Amino acid sequence: MTAVLEVRGAEKSFPGVKALDGVDFVLRAGEIHALLGENGAGKSTLIKILTGIHEPDRGEVRVFGQAVHFANARAAIEAGISAVHQERNLIPRMSVAENIMLENLPQRLGFVDYAEVNRQALLWLERLGLEVAPERAVRTLSVAQMQLVEIAKALVLEAKILLMDEPTASITPHETDVLFGLLRQLRDQGAAIVFVSHKLEEVFALCDTVTVLRDGRNACHAVPLAEIDRAAVVKFMIGREERVAKLGTKPFDATATALRLEDVATSFGHAGVSLELRRGEILGLYGLVGAGRSELAKALLGVGHVTGGRVEVAGKEASIPDVTTALHRYRIGYISEDRKAEGLILIHDVASNIGVTIWRRLAGMLGWLAEGRVRRAVAPLVDKLQVRTPSLRQRVGNLSGGNQQKVSVAKWLAAEVDILIVDEPTVGIDIKTKTDLHELIWQLAKDGKAILLISSDMPEMVALADRILVMGGFRVLGEVLNDHDYGRMSRAIMAHIHEAEAA
Repeated sequence: MTAVLEVRGAEKSFPGVKALDGVDFVLRAGEIHALLGENGAGKSTLIKILTGIHEPDRGEVRVFGQAVHFANARAAIEAGISAVHQERNLIPRMSVAENIMLENLPQRLGFVDYAEVNRQALLWLERLGLEVAPERAVRTLSVAQMQLVEIAKALVLEAKILLMDEPTASITPHETDVLFGLLRQLRDQGAAIVFVSHKLEEVFALCDTVTVLRDGRNACHAVPLAEIDRAAVVKFMIGREERVAKLGTKPFDATATALRLEDVATSFGHAGVSLELRRGEILGLYGLVGAGRSELAKALLGVGHVTGGRVEVAGKEASIPDVTTALHRYRIGYISEDRKAEGLILIHDVASNIGVTIWRRLAGMLGWLAEGRVRRAVAPLVDKLQVRTPSLRQRVGNLSGGNQQKVSVAKWLAAEVDILIVDEPTVGIDIKTKTDLHELIWQLAKDGKAILLISSDMPEMVALADRILVMGGFRVLGEVLNDHDYGRMSRAIMAHIHEAEAA
């Protein structure tokens, strides 16, 4: 196969971090090439060099045999490269169709032909199985829906080189299967695809070749996946054998109710939602894109409104107008699925982001907050979650996506809440850290915390939850008592979804 993209000796440094140190990479026509590595290994930095966001300090990039120096993202697109970045790049106030077609808006008589914009966008929405109107504003979508719009935006360019950085992070196996079918079609038509993911089961199901980065260097380069197994890939990524999460047993008191919803309706469109979450329990919410899981969590926290029914916290009726009340009066925390928009303040440093939930506790007389006191309080959590940062003063926006997620988690661990809503906790997290976070969530529940787990990662849901509520159309479709047998549980979950679709 012909090499369409080559990287030779790429180097890139940021303040306090050498992100790439002599990396080589080759991509050939008609292949799907997995680019793997732990958080901070350099994957996203390499993608950003290939798309004109960063310039390498040293090294050479060749596209179709020609040396290139991309001054900006437009130059990369003109060279035939399209990308889905880990950080979404959508314009919230514009419509779904406008975002998808933005790089090539159809015109008629010198004006944008919006009928044609909507028509072409709808074709890609249908191919991806996303049932939203092309005229709908992006800001009204869920994170998973935005992710599919981001993918459609890249696919519509029909580029010969397609770079995909964690494209399945926020979508369920159902949507992933549809996407993989499209990617295989593109590969068979001669496209060259780079696929970045922490989900190794997806890598082995989809990809032909693998390159692994570790600490900014090549751990392996362009190895056929048919010649390597999962254990070997993991060893390239982390330098040792994979550690399996040790969860053990976790009984909980079925009579100690932490959170109860009775016939709840919300401003997002939920109706008749009832659930009960006990202390020490992990209750899972699973559903396809648009099921209303994250919206339910936000309504409970005052982002949106509960418009009907009854909400009880620790046996007493609760009224929660905002997140501050949820935290300080009801001791409820929320790890958001959208860490950049909702979970973090990217221009602030690591210490401030983690410490924000405990400022009241740390403040001295007259409300004075000493910086040193904040750093001492958050440092153990940085160590516990192994956040890779040069210092606690590092801006969170300069961290890798996975390390940003760890900071988002650490913020709520610091708060020591009684009820923790965990929304897509391991999006963009590497294998080692995912194992650590699973053990952490399990231990929090074992210590008596009540955990409401929202995840599009079915293996994660089956591994962690005690019970699973299946949602669809902003209502509860059914309940599955989890015995942690993946095959049996996944069939039971999907049966509830299919029954609702057939009704």
